Amino acid sequence: MTIHKLDSDLIRFFKRTYLPLARMAFFIVFFWFGYLKLAGISPAGPLAEVLMAKTVGIEHFDFLYKLLGLIECAIGILFLFPKAVRIIIPILFIHMIIVCSPLFLVPEATWQSFAVPTLEGQYIIKNIVIIALAFGVAANTAPLGKKR
Repeated sequence: MTIHKLDSDLIRFFKRTYLPLARMAFFIVFFWFGYLKLAGISPAGPLAEVLMAKTVGIEHFDFLYKLLGLIECAIGILFLFPKAVRIIIPILFIHMIIVCSPLFLVPEATWQSFAVPTLEGQYIIKNIVIIALAFGVAANTAPLGKKR
């Protein structure tokens, strides 16, 4: 087997498995983290409390935090269905704005100093990977009226 044949075979394998793997990754991450919020055992809870206290008011925390957990579970489930991409991508991006907002709205909880994030800040910054993966899934969606 030549290096060129191996290269071509690997690329074909990646093209064939990318979408199912990406969809499963979205499901696992979003459903799991959503469930942790619904169960009240997410390590993101304290940061969410600080954010809500500074924005919408802590009295809304329980309802909004559970709602966020439900939305995360729904995002995970909907990513399993290719026809749901047009619905789920905008919801995902709205979700990303909300969950990334602590970087700007509560910097004391997400930054140790300039360009040095806390552990929570690092966790949020890694959402860039989720956004890039969502772009890949969306880019592989058939245009309306066409089949893939």
